[in-house]
Amino acid sequence: MTPEQTTWFAETFDALVANVGQALLGKEETVRLVLIAMLADGHVLLEDAPGTGKTSLAKAISATVQGSHHRIQFTPDLLPSDVTGVTIYDQSSQRFEFHPGPIFASVVLADEINRASPKTQAALLEVMEEANVTVDGVTHPVGRPFMVIATQNPIEQAGTYRLPEAQLDRFLLKTSLGYPDRASSVEILAGLKDRTAALRPRITTQAVGTMADLALTVHVDEAVLDYVARLLEATRDDAQTSLGASIRGGLALVRCAKVAAAADGRDYVLPDDIKVLGQAVLAHRLVLDSEAEFAGVTATEVVARVLDQVAPPALRQG
Repeated sequence: MTPEQTTWFAETFDALVANVGQALLGKEETVRLVLIAMLADGHVLLEDAPGTGKTSLAKAISATVQGSHHRIQFTPDLLPSDVTGVTIYDQSSQRFEFHPGPIFASVVLADEINRASPKTQAALLEVMEEANVTVDGVTHPVGRPFMVIATQNPIEQAGTYRLPEAQLDRFLLKTSLGYPDRASSVEILAGLKDRTAALRPRITTQAVGTMADLALTVHVDEAVLDYVARLLEATRDDAQTSLGASIRGGLALVRCAKVAAAADGRDYVLPDDIKVLGQAVLAHRLVLDSEAEFAGVTATEVVARVLDQVAPPALRQG
């Protein structure tokens, strides 16, 4: 990136965060993470209790980038075609026509994704990985930007299906919104209205694609790549994991770090970018062994230990 492009990227990113922040008060860090995922062409898994603003987040992001937004309520009787769409024969034209499902949107909120059957969950694998939907042998692109924000309720587990590791690995990062602080809560209660309705677009969907392409050009030193590789190996070698982070996890970490660097006004990645994003990108990809799980150890604790133990490289800035 040129210096002018770097400055434009950082200023635009801050404007996007501020705009979405008008609808989600006191959640700047989470908003930054989700926007980083969008500009890295990735998807987000939110694990939160009901009523924390997950739908507002998806609506606010789609409004900010002048995109479309669909919400899919996942239930046990939801079929794959209810998500991807279906081909229907039109008698008047005597042709089969494809009727796109709600997955065709800039931002798709997959609410309580773990309530759908594994077959329906699997319908998301292709579109999340390739941004395409194949129905009856015909491939349909979903467009760009495209981001799935999936939610899970960590409290109520009755009637849910655990997300398989292959699907968890498709999510670029996992985070949570949580409840707002008291000052933000008071401001929200005083409004009693949908804050997303008043949001104005800050950029177009085409500009989002431009930002994503620019982020790909951010330089990553070989020493930083080696640092990521050592982190991945450390999660696999940890005594409390039965499955560590995959190479897809490492690629996701590098992609997010590139966007974070550009958002900070840099055209190069620092080890600190990796450390800051490591928890959100890697923790949900780990599988703990049975003894560690029984002892109450969490994947978050394992990643925190790995980030503390693996020494980052010393780089000259600039």
